[in-house]
Amino acid sequence: MARGKIQIKKIENQTNRQVTYSKRRNGLFKKAHELTVLCDAKVSIIMLSTTHKLHEFISPTTTTKQLMDQYQKALGVDLWSSHYEKMQEQLKKLKEVNKNLRREIRQRLGEGLNDLSFDEMHNLTHEIDESLRAIRERKIKAISNQIDTLKKKVKSANDIHRNLLLELDARQEDPHYGLVENAGDYHSLIGFPIGGHHLLALFLQPNQPSFHSGGGSDLTTFALLE
Repeated sequence: MARGKIQIKKIENQTNRQVTYSKRRNGLFKKAHELTVLCDAKVSIIMLSTTHKLHEFISPTTTTKQLMDQYQKALGVDLWSSHYEKMQEQLKKLKEVNKNLRREIRQRLGEGLNDLSFDEMHNLTHEIDESLRAIRERKIKAISNQIDTLKKKVKSANDIHRNLLLELDARQEDPHYGLVENAGDYHSLIGFPIGGHHLLALFLQPNQPSFHSGGGSDLTTFALLE
């Protein structure tokens, strides 16, 4: 079955466009390779996709520069010279920008002011004032953020202190506050700080002997050092 003729126009769908580019690029490179082998021709192909990816085919035993040199020789033009002149012009502009920036930095440090006119010094003063204003605003904002952070820490510490006071009051009213009895065994224990020590409390089952020789209470406490 014969394939339908494809209309030559830009493919709007980006995915289809990229797939077509990849397939036809490989086919073009294959044909270029066949041309170099069959005809001993020197071929150089440079392609740049819409995704800014560079693809290149170059004949074996040669380089793109060699082909460009032969191209220039055949046409009698000098592509490298014009390119070099453009690079030199760009370098000159960059050097001038660098020179101006260095001069402005020295002026803001109070150096190299003798050649400035009154208007230039006035503009420089205005620029420095604006810079100081921006720095002060940034500094005030940073201090405000630090104050907000400290307030949150103080509030958290106050909440912890208040909860500890409430817990201490509750323990003074009920000596068994905070002790949880485990009916299964006597391995369950709870410790809470009293002064510089920790109080360790264990609950024993009624049918288990107490650690006290006299028996009696099923609650045994031990004061432990921190």
